[in-house]
Amino acid sequence: MLDRPGWGVPEISVHLGLPEAEIHAGLDRLSELRLLRPKFSDSSILRPVSLDVGVQILLARREEEVRRAQEEFAAGRAAVLQILETQARADGGGYGYEELPSIERIQDRLERLTHSCTERLLSFHPGGAQPLAQLEASKPLDAALLGRGVEMRTLYQDSVRNDQDTLRYAQWLTDSGGQVRTTAVLPIRMVLFDRTAALLPVDPDNTAAGAVQVSGPCVITALTALHETVWERAASFGTAADRERDGEGLTGQERQMLKLLARGMTDEAAAKQLGIGVRTARRMMSSLMQRLEARSRFEAGVLAERHGWLP
Repeated sequence: MLDRPGWGVPEISVHLGLPEAEIHAGLDRLSELRLLRPKFSDSSILRPVSLDVGVQILLARREEEVRRAQEEFAAGRAAVLQILETQARADGGGYGYEELPSIERIQDRLERLTHSCTERLLSFHPGGAQPLAQLEASKPLDAALLGRGVEMRTLYQDSVRNDQDTLRYAQWLTDSGGQVRTTAVLPIRMVLFDRTAALLPVDPDNTAAGAVQVSGPCVITALTALHETVWERAASFGTAADRERDGEGLTGQERQMLKLLARGMTDEAAAKQLGIGVRTARRMMSSLMQRLEARSRFEAGVLAERHGWLP
């Protein structure tokens, strides 16, 4: 586009030997990176920034990503250390933290904690559709809990409403006395047993990395409050939460998609956060662009903000 500023999508497609759909996707990505800008005379026509400006934009973007990651890591580390320090002072060092490095140990601990649970079990299950084998393994434990009168509050992502296996399991849970709700995004995989212990992943992006069991009033109270906050905003199972539209005509998933993309996430990263496939995410974005009458994702972002669709 720098060498042939007069070329449009058809010319670029022929020159590169690629379908026009891929050219449009590439132009969208360049717009996201702010390497293409609308012409002042006609905002529907995109022009590339100069090479030196483009390099500066990419370097600044990368520096900002590194800075933000460092700040988030430092803030997260400080928060965890503060919780542990507070817990240590309150309990005289009696808080609990134990790593469970293998799937077998995690399953053994999950069974033990489930059998000892007497009042309430709270859980987050991100990632969209749940593996059938995992659902089948959970059924006897959940049945035993509900049979003892333990309160169960289970949170899935809205996208599970498109998966028959997870839907059937959620229906079985509610029919058996459990409570199930869904929301667009969940913060982390978590199971809370009474007010005594919680299982969390060592690495939220890699469940195979193992889990940790944490305990102690301070930590458990904070995690319980997190679950209750998400629970209050979630939709009860049985309602079409992912299809209900707000005042702007957006579903919960669509609004979350816009928020995630506004933060600079790729389609792949946004899809993972929403627990949906990349193709589904792209179809959703295409639908939003059509409703906004936008020719590019950059223009869609501008129009979405103008419509008040972004916070």
